[in-house]
Amino acid sequence: VCLTCCSRDVMVKINQICHKNSVKFFTGDVFGYHGYMFADLGEHEFVEEKTKVAKVTPGVEDGPDTKKAKLDSPETTMVKKRVVFCQLKEALEKAAPKRIAPDYFLLQ
Repeated sequence: VCLTCCSRDVMVKINQICHKNSVKFFTGDVFGYHGYMFADLGEHEFVEEKTKVAKVTPGVEDGPDTKKAKLDSPETTMVKKRVVFCQLKEALEKAAPKRIAPDYFLLQ
């Protein structure tokens, strides 16, 4: 569900319904140069490709003092990750940081 140009109460209510039914929720709006975007993807699982650090192995000598380093081919592994998103109501109720961005007040 994607929402824009809605009141805070409507966004919170629709987000609660979406979260309860495991429906992904996005909301956002723009006010001149300022804007906001919020996403509640519930429990989101994804796969990330990680590259292993290449190992340096000593190479063949070309001369008396010259040595070359040979890099092994990079290996990649797939890592499964899981992120749990909070609801809009929880995000709005969290304690505000010491330095508050103007966008926070737009959403309030």
